[in-house]
Amino acid sequence: MDNKQHAAPVAPAAPAQETAPPPSYDSRQLLGRDGVAIITHQGQRYQLRQTKAGKLILTK
Repeated sequence: MDNKQHAAPVAPAAPAQETAPPPSYDSRQLLGRDGVAIITHQGQRYQLRQTKAGKLILTK
């Protein structure tokens, strides 16, 4: 007698949903010539600024 166990067939994976890429912004558009932008998130204000070295810093 054959005592081998047979695995149940595996259902094919559902096709991955394609999602739109996230919005993309050029930092110069956000920061303007002063290099500072205020971003409001869930009622809180954050300051996004560019340092002299060209890095971005987000502070509350």
